[in-house]
Amino acid sequence: MVLAGLASMWSVTACGQTPPDRSQDTAWINSQSLALASLKASDGWQSMDKGLRWRRIKGDGSGKHPAVTDTVTLHYAGKLTDGTEFDSSYARGEPAAFPLDQLIEAWQLAVPQMGVGDTIELAVPSELGYGPRGKGPIPGGATLLFKIELLGIGGN
Repeated sequence: MVLAGLASMWSVTACGQTPPDRSQDTAWINSQSLALASLKASDGWQSMDKGLRWRRIKGDGSGKHPAVTDTVTLHYAGKLTDGTEFDSSYARGEPAAFPLDQLIEAWQLAVPQMGVGDTIELAVPSELGYGPRGKGPIPGGATLLFKIELLGIGGN
């Protein structure tokens, strides 16, 4: 689900860019699926609904958890599977606050599993990110990799 929250974050990097059409590139499509399949439980990766994968890299989940209807304050970085960073609040030097229900579906599923103070890595299949059409510098069908740090809920 493409929603305004993340779209507005990319207004600088995405301005005037059209993502490449990779809908017929079988090798590229397979590489996106393999990127998800390579994330093993032995490395701490856990599966969620719809092929979403995540692992906690800081915290224990004991902090307050947001609801999908909450506004969350967080730091994040997003990359493609080739390592290309497409957006980062860390790079801008300030966290961002968004209504969680206006972000991509993957974040709506994963962020409520976090406690305030937790940091996770999230591997997002295209269907839970920007789908077959992509967005800005993100090509259609792309698997997305995020680092997300939950700093607060509801402006706290």
